[in-house]
Amino acid sequence: MNKKTLKRYRVFIIMAAVNIILIIFFPNIGFNAVKLSWKNLLEMLAVLPPIFILLGLLDVWVKRETMVKYMGQGSGVVGVLLAYLIGSAAAGPLYAAFPVAAVLLKKGSKLSNVFIMIGAWSTTKIPQILFEASALGTKFMLIRLALDLAGIAIIAVFTQISLNNEEKEDIYNKALSME
Repeated sequence: MNKKTLKRYRVFIIMAAVNIILIIFFPNIGFNAVKLSWKNLLEMLAVLPPIFILLGLLDVWVKRETMVKYMGQGSGVVGVLLAYLIGSAAAGPLYAAFPVAAVLLKKGSKLSNVFIMIGAWSTTKIPQILFEASALGTKFMLIRLALDLAGIAIIAVFTQISLNNEEKEDIYNKALSME
């Protein structure tokens, strides 16, 4: 294996080594860890293919100019609202948001809008909001939602401001190289 391959898969290699060590020294814990790892892998394999198909369609159907207009540098409130909508309406676990984020960045989305989309994906999903309203009450749901929306916007803007141009360029380049 070359260095690039080792670097790319280092987390997987480390986790596999940890699982092997656990199996050797703590068989009960080790086998449970392997079982859980296998279950998570199967879940990922069930979730990611449809997302990648939809991303492929997004990549082909939505022109870069359209994405820049609605979510790019000059998009203003429209870009922010779209980012919240995409994140809140999305299905799937949070790790599925990152390939979506990469496509949005490749298409020219503003970095803070992508941060908002990821934040919304993690905390403002529509089914979650509906469940909260029925289980914990509308007042609780509205307070949490308002705090989440404000917090997401503050974090996105603060992160955008705190990154220097080189770091922003690096993020865009990583998104472009994910083909």
